[in-house]
Amino acid sequence: MQDNNKEVLNLLKTAKGQIDSVVKMTEENRYCVDISNQVNAVMSLLKKANLSILKNHIETCVRDSFVEGTQEEKTQEVIDVLRNYMK
Repeated sequence: MQDNNKEVLNLLKTAKGQIDSVVKMTEENRYCVDISNQVNAVMSLLKKANLSILKNHIETCVRDSFVEGTQEEKTQEVIDVLRNYMK
């Protein structure tokens, strides 16, 4: 994951800051729609970070597994992640 570590960390740190903001908004009894919009923004950032992590995994670990002969295991890992994502 070193290839895109900085991008993923920035996305996760931004999401963390937005979560802190959502908590504060909730504690202050702010308008529900505003809170909901912020929650959606956080989820979008997390999805983007997750996609970046999975893309890197496929481009490195999964690709390498075809050389090493462990492609079935790595392919199944990706399928399992996608299965959980689609729930």
